[in-house]
Amino acid sequence: SSEVLEAIENVIEDVLKSLAQKKAPVLTVANRSDWRNIQFKDSIGLQMTPHCTTKQIRSDCPRSAQRFALMLKILSMIYKMVQSNTYATKRDIYYSDTLLFGSQSVVDNIVSDISCMLKIPRRSLHILSTTKGFVAGNLRYTEEDGTVVNCTFSATVFTVPSNVQGIKNLISHAKFMLIVEKDATFQRLLDDDFCNKLSPCIMITGRGVPDLNTRLLVRKLWDTFQIPVFTLMDADPHGIEITCIYKYGSVSMSFEAHHLTVPSIKWLGLLPSDLQRLNIRKDVMIPFTKQDQNKLASIQKRPYIACQPTWKRELEIMAASKLKAEIQVLTTLSSDYLSRVYLPNKLQFGGWL
Repeated sequence: SSEVLEAIENVIEDVLKSLAQKKAPVLTVANRSDWRNIQFKDSIGLQMTPHCTTKQIRSDCPRSAQRFALMLKILSMIYKMVQSNTYATKRDIYYSDTLLFGSQSVVDNIVSDISCMLKIPRRSLHILSTTKGFVAGNLRYTEEDGTVVNCTFSATVFTVPSNVQGIKNLISHAKFMLIVEKDATFQRLLDDDFCNKLSPCIMITGRGVPDLNTRLLVRKLWDTFQIPVFTLMDADPHGIEITCIYKYGSVSMSFEAHHLTVPSIKWLGLLPSDLQRLNIRKDVMIPFTKQDQNKLASIQKRPYIACQPTWKRELEIMAASKLKAEIQVLTTLSSDYLSRVYLPNKLQFGGWL
């Protein structure tokens, strides 16, 4: 906490020095969304380059003056929370003055900019993100407040903890971890008792694009148990993108890659080649939209695809067919095909990339 307070004090000191010299104060932040600032490393994923391009948020420019003021406002809130050892979610910050902030996305963006500017992870700033992910299966742990969470002997779903850093006493006999894209598939696998039938496993869903806490939990479980991690996604550009976020990270959070990525993650399914192999009928698949084509083309150009020839082939199969499919398409083969045939065969015979 002293490190956080000192970092904020340094920023404010620079603002005061500028004012004393009758200069307009400026905050300098990294260009988080610029691919030129990103380097790819096999062992980490996407990470920000040490000497990246920056942008200035000036207090004397009509376009950025308000953002400058909002950044100082949120810095002061963080300072008070760290001093008093209290926490708030980004939503709490927005609702503390909705007229001032204007929208939740403004707060989200500024919090990430501050975290990047101070080079301090968001949770150390005492800002928690709202959790939407679920976890189930062979896992037991103790939350920071002493609550024991036991997912092992029930079909109960537990929300991913909001303070992943604070959980301790993690116990599991799981042989692997399965990250599921969608809530509906996750629930279906739970109903089929998938976590216990084949061999004990941990199942996690970020319910679409994962939030920060879900990514932190996947990383923490991997660090703790060192078990294989597989992803089960729709066979579409969006599903591939989500696997890439868990495995390699995202551009906007590349400054935190060390805590968030698990480069050893394997893409288990649903693979475009599976659709051909299983003779899935074309009339139950969905034609590509222009947006799908653009998303796939953008993924194909990314640095990590070049070092994954098997992934490259799968993307080429999808691009050529211009068709996508949801995991639910397997029910056209039989209602429990996913848990009874598809996943056991894949896990037993190594059908992952």
